[in-house]
Amino acid sequence: QVQLVESGGGLVQAGGSLRLSCAASGSIFSIGAMGWYRQAPGKQRELVAAITSSSSGDSTNYADSVKGRFAISRDNAKNTVYLQMNSLKPEDTAVYYCNGDLLLLSGSYYNYWGQGTQVTVSS
Repeated sequence: QVQLVESGGGLVQAGGSLRLSCAASGSIFSIGAMGWYRQAPGKQRELVAAITSSSSGDSTNYADSVKGRFAISRDNAKNTVYLQMNSLKPEDTAVYYCNGDLLLLSGSYYNYWGQGTQVTVSS
């Protein structure tokens, strides 16, 4: 029953903030590279933010449309990744999906998607 469980979505006014959480549950050893995607009705799913770990520390990447407004972070002890969304715009309205590589107890990595959480920004 390995899965990514998301929370924090909802309705917010333009200019407001939301914090999304994505926790890996089940029998896993750790989380690897993680990311947030979003998909608006009639549009393709797009990468919003990604975070990886290396010997030099975590690195992050953001879509140009969210740079300076969104921040991705991770808590490896909790097997959780977050997306802090500030200065939200109506254009940010979408279903947000968590995605990542999970290291299972078997010793292998597998990629998983969360179920998605709705973020609606009113004007």
